[in-house]
Amino acid sequence: MMKRLGLTIIVFAMVALAGCGGGAAKEPTKGDVIVYVAVPLSGFQANGGQTVLGGVRLAAEQINRSGGLLGYRVVVRPLDDESDSDVAVAQVPVIQDALSKGERVIAVIGHLNSGQTLAAMELYKGLPLIVITPTASEQSLSQKGYTNFFRVNASDDVQAAVDARFLTEYLKATRVAVVFNNTEYGKGLAASLVKELESLGAQAVTRIEVEEGQGQYAEEVKQIQTAKPDAIFYAGYEIEAPFLRYELVKAGITVPMLGSDGVFLAASIDDSDGTAEGMYVSAFAPSPRYVADAKWFEAYQVVEYRNPDTYSVNGYVAMQVLAEGVRKANGFDASKIADALRSESVPTLLNNLRYQASGDLTDPQIWIYQVVNGEFQQVDWK
Repeated sequence: MMKRLGLTIIVFAMVALAGCGGGAAKEPTKGDVIVYVAVPLSGFQANGGQTVLGGVRLAAEQINRSGGLLGYRVVVRPLDDESDSDVAVAQVPVIQDALSKGERVIAVIGHLNSGQTLAAMELYKGLPLIVITPTASEQSLSQKGYTNFFRVNASDDVQAAVDARFLTEYLKATRVAVVFNNTEYGKGLAASLVKELESLGAQAVTRIEVEEGQGQYAEEVKQIQTAKPDAIFYAGYEIEAPFLRYELVKAGITVPMLGSDGVFLAASIDDSDGTAEGMYVSAFAPSPRYVADAKWFEAYQVVEYRNPDTYSVNGYVAMQVLAEGVRKANGFDASKIADALRSESVPTLLNNLRYQASGDLTDPQIWIYQVVNGEFQQVDWK
């Protein structure tokens, strides 16, 4: 599979670089179509949002260099939700205003987090556009009957099942300390994981809720020491995980630690003061550092002036899904795009994707990585 991903990336990179080195690029001629990318671009989760935005921009750039989307230029407009659900909802009128002015708005790619996605979908559901989340995983999102909602990642129930098997089968854990942040995502994933552990004959020996963005964990470390687990699971973000990991290691707790997809960002390594080494994380997509070659990185840097991070792949694939839906529908009508995505396979960087009526993938995947020599390396365990 990784070989196929690598070949796919090379193909996309060649397309992206065509025109940069003298090759003739086809210019879109029919006007613009607007894609909003609603993610945190400021505040404590800005890096995560920027990686998604970068992936969308790269995919849009490639589309535009190949003649556009049905001849229209794809314009990517960022919207900063600040990792705050109230802010996410307050930004929706920006999209509504663009629609009322007659602009051809075809989609929102977002949000990064489940909380903001849940809040904004109550407004998005009534708009004539497609919503594709790159990373929001709370399972209820696909159980509310939204007809314009899709995601390119697995949901939390899928992640919980895979992570529980990894803990019990690969790490041989039977007593797991389950720590989670106080978000819809953290609480929901932790609850699902506990159920999966119990079904496999393991148990959660302690369950500890922490604050989103918390930076010190002295009391939580004491609770974990008292519980004597043989593994630790953390459901939260890269803004907490490296600091929790640091305090665990400094306290002499050496049992394996598995972080959820929210931990799968370079900051979890960079902010850990060297203590992330050996830590495991689950992920919704392959790391670009693992599957991409130098040409793909170069193409990304031309567009973004920075290196890609882990969720750049998710943003990239979300834009691919949207573009393929438009092509299959042969137009920009949201209901027809949605029907096309549900009825046909969608070729992407992550191979062919297929969608259920709910907007969930029919064959969602979870990858497991370990920090080795300061980088995420995929664990071959299944």
